[in-house]
Amino acid sequence: MTRFISDEQIARVLTYERLIPAMQQALVAFSAGEVIQPVRTVLTVEENARFLGVMPAVMRQGMGAKLVCFYPKNAATSVPTHLATIVLFDSATGEPLAVLDGRRITEMRTAAVSAAVTRHLAGEAVRVLALLGSGVQAGAHLEALREVCDFEEVRVWSRTAAHAERFAALHDARATGLEQAVRGADVIVTATSGREPVLRGAWLKAGAHVNAVGACLPTWRELDDAVMAASTLIVDSREAALKESGDVILSGATIYAEAGEILAGSRRIPHGATTVFKSLGLAVEDIAAARLVYDAVSA
Repeated sequence: MTRFISDEQIARVLTYERLIPAMQQALVAFSAGEVIQPVRTVLTVEENARFLGVMPAVMRQGMGAKLVCFYPKNAATSVPTHLATIVLFDSATGEPLAVLDGRRITEMRTAAVSAAVTRHLAGEAVRVLALLGSGVQAGAHLEALREVCDFEEVRVWSRTAAHAERFAALHDARATGLEQAVRGADVIVTATSGREPVLRGAWLKAGAHVNAVGACLPTWRELDDAVMAASTLIVDSREAALKESGDVILSGATIYAEAGEILAGSRRIPHGATTVFKSLGLAVEDIAAARLVYDAVSA
């Protein structure tokens, strides 16, 4: 019988301790060609306001698809901007296994991927984290990155100062101005809903690492040309980045490697390089996370 796995059930079993290594394995499998996955199909329901994404993938652990509603217009309401449902099948028999609420999985797998990459790309002396954005992804990234880094200081900036102050109070962080947040930071996360660059290359210290998880459309950006020109660029998928990422497309930046290549050790980053990981999110991440949840709930 096909199971429905609710957000409450997912919250009880899904942890970053288990999810981060699962995402690393999924990215390595993807870059090794062991996954069947097209670039997501995005239907524009309303320009710049409502989108429906269709994300299928087949891997050894399972196969399935995520349907994700990306509704920036929900930002001013009580409804999340990202809503998703994942359907999971047995890849050997084709049997439907489960339908899962995809909101928490999307939130956590995005942060877990950044944590897996950060662990490999950030320098040893990582002390300061800067969060640009104070929403769901900022909170998820803070929790996931604390699994792999021992930060002495966490700074947060938001376009709405009150939001940054509230986030700081909840998460033992310090609300600052935008440039102040970035200057001297070892790891920077850009998780905004903006469509124009918020991060300037002139502010980055040499050897810093950036996880860029916003700006998921070809005309939207979070990083300026100076960031892209000065950094070694890592992406989750070359094909997806060249079709979906405004930061990559509009800057003309050269992609150095996929995250799976870095995590497998087949590509190495020059010592002391400033790095950017442009994360768009892959279906393989959703299916791997869904399988992890399904097995835990079933057990």
